[in-house]
Parts: sequence; structure tokens; C-alpha cells
Amino acid sequence: MTILDKIIANKKVEVASRKLTTSISALEKTPAFGRKCLSMKQSLLNSDSGIISEFKRKSPSLGWINEDADVVDVTSGYSAAGASGISILTDEEYFGGTPMDLIAARQFITCPVLRKDFVIDEYQLYEAKAVGADVILLIAAALTVEQTLELAEKAHKLGLEVLLEVHNAEELGHANDHVDMLGVNNRNLKTFEQSIQTSFDLAALIPDKFVKVSESGISKVETVKELRKVGYRGFLMGENFMKEENPAEALKRFISPLNPPKGDFK
Repeated sequence: MTILDKIIANKKVEVASRKLTTSISALEKTPAFGRKCLSMKQSLLNSDSGIISEFKRKSPSLGWINEDADVVDVTSGYSAAGASGISILTDEEYFGGTPMDLIAARQFITCPVLRKDFVIDEYQLYEAKAVGADVILLIAAALTVEQTLELAEKAHKLGLEVLLEVHNAEELGHANDHVDMLGVNNRNLKTFEQSIQTSFDLAALIPDKFVKVSESGISKVETVKELRKVGYRGFLMGENFMKEENPAEALKRFISPLNPPKGDFK
């Protein structure tokens, strides 16, 4: 089994357990379920930096990155520092997060929030809405084309935006009219090998109707500038900030060269 296979197998058990604990009707009655979602797509299109900063305590490839990080402190700091969007990992077994992290952070964040998880079931869409997410992630490598369409369409019906993640040209076949942003993961989820070149290789193959997002492995301002030249408007970054003592301050330093001084023409 690949790492992704193990994650999905565990996720099936996890979701089945949560279904027994909390029904969809109960999720629909939560205060956050009725809120109007913020648009990450528009936030990225209107941003000079396009940085989606991620809260991630650990990963299967690195182990613990920042075990004691406080989700409210980090994400509220990200929001204040000018993040275009925030990603919060809610997978506990492999990434050290829970849906409660997003619930705790939501009230302190003014930008759109992505619930970063391995979505395999419609139940998780209701859950994402109930915890205050604006965007959900669909990973092509973990779904069939039919599942991707069904989940994306349902997400839109619930008012959530959809970020579809691919890693190769073949997975672009999962794209559909209910996808808002198309992310290229520079990390292969089956081997966890990483290369920024993946984003450059796929850039011209992604239809312009999708907002392009480059994910993982970005650590230099120059890389963001080069990726913008080939059409990317979003840049999902986690480890680069989370490994620092003050992730929000690290974000602030990173985006400063990307934002033109006030008064300058863009």
C-alpha cells in the first residue's frame, strides 16, 4: 500500500465512526452551517501575493513539524499578516489536526478558509460547512472522475468552493464545471517525492477558466514570481512557515516583497 492508500483506508473508518456520532441533520443545525462562505477564488484573483498559508502540525513525510502550535494564535496571525487564504489540516492520524481546530480558529480569521482533508464522502462536505470552512479540497488521486463530479456538485449546492488537486496530466481529467480552483501538488502523494517542476510542466495544460494554485515545496519569493508568470494565482505554503518559531511573522516577511508599496501601479 502507498501512503495515500493507508490514509484513505483510515479515513473510511474515521468517517464511518463520525457518522454514527453526529448525523447530517445535526450538522445542518450548527450555527456555522447557515453562514455565507467567503470566496477564496476571488481573494486569490484580487491578491498581489496569492499566499494560502497552512496550519499543519505534522506530515507523513516529515513527522512533527510544530507539535505544540496553537491553531488560534497561528491562523489569526496569518490573517492579520495578509494571507489571501488559510488552509487548516483536519486529519488527525497523519497530520495532527481535527475539525475542532477549524471551529476554534474560524471566528478570528477574516480571509477564506480551506478545510484540508481527504474527502471521500458527501458527509465530509456537510461537516466542512458546519465547522466554518469556505472551501473543500478534492484530491484526484483519491477519487474517481465520477466521485469528483458528484462531490464538487454537492459542495457547490452547499455554498462551498472547490479546490481540485492534481499531480499529473492524466488527473486533469477530473476537472469539471463545479471546480473553482485547480491546484497542482508538487508532492506525489503516493511516494511523497517533491518537485516544483510539476507546476511548471502542467501550467499550460490547465484551462484558464480555473484559478491555478501551486501547492507544496515553495520556499522562495522568486519561485512565486516565476509561477505567476505561467499563470498561477495561488500558492499554498505550510511547512515553510510552520517550521518557524513565529509562523505568522514568517508569512509577513515572505509576502512583503510580493506586495507593491501603496500608491504604486500594479
